[in-house]
Amino acid sequence: MKLSVLLISYDMSREVPRTLQGLSRPYQQGGRDLEYEVILVDNGSPRPLDPATWAQIDTPVRLIQLQDAPPSPVRAINIALERARGDIICLMIDGAHILTPGVFRMALACYAAFDDPVVATRYFWLGPGSQNETIAEGYDQAAEDQLLAGINWPEDGYRLFEIGSPLRSGPENINWLNRMFESNCLFMRRALFEQQGGADERFDFPGGGFINLDIFNRAVDAPGVTATQLIGEGCFHQLHGGTTTNVSREERDASLAKYRKQYEEIRGHDDIITKKTFMYMGHLPNDASKIHRKARQQ
Repeated sequence: MKLSVLLISYDMSREVPRTLQGLSRPYQQGGRDLEYEVILVDNGSPRPLDPATWAQIDTPVRLIQLQDAPPSPVRAINIALERARGDIICLMIDGAHILTPGVFRMALACYAAFDDPVVATRYFWLGPGSQNETIAEGYDQAAEDQLLAGINWPEDGYRLFEIGSPLRSGPENINWLNRMFESNCLFMRRALFEQQGGADERFDFPGGGFINLDIFNRAVDAPGVTATQLIGEGCFHQLHGGTTTNVSREERDASLAKYRKQYEEIRGHDDIITKKTFMYMGHLPNDASKIHRKARQQ
């Protein structure tokens, strides 16, 4: 099998059907001819996922429901990795993300263009800005539903750029060439992930703390790897009550301080930004995807 998507969910009954729609055969370019699977792990949700909610979506899903799961998603990642049959892994640690239609096609093209690539997809918020801020201004799930209905999603998945905002680090001007430090849609060879022992279960905070950054850094810094970022494709975060994404800025900052301390204790340093040189693969599918222009307008 070519590709295994590891999709981790906790209390995302509203969001997961849309995520799976974004991973479906008719939605993803080349999806009908691609040999792939989606391993969906429900990590002990208080309301277990119901497969009936995505029964009409043409996505090859295998659902694993964990009982009495730890609050961190790390064990769920490793269980999904054990079950994976694909040569390439796509890790989506936050199951509330919707992809643009060319993610699979462009990511897999990197494996033909570069030596042993690790491929990162850029993170976007659904809505007018960082959800840590917009929820305080009234942005909620109903508003998000209206935005998606307004672009008639999923008819043209690239219209997500019209209703989303790219994650930015501090006040820097955002563009497609900004260095990334994590990705919620990260591709790597399964052999590499297994050689590194999968996800480190010492990252035991709810939500995993800095586990996503840790996986990203260890993967792109591995010997012989070509670090690669996609241009013109994105993963868009749905509002779902995440441990750092959908809380106040003050709550988020307090959590990030704890996460950084744990990361330093585990890795012996607190440098979370890789110094690896990146290659780029992609295109700009529409005007809304020109995020440097959109940032200036905002």
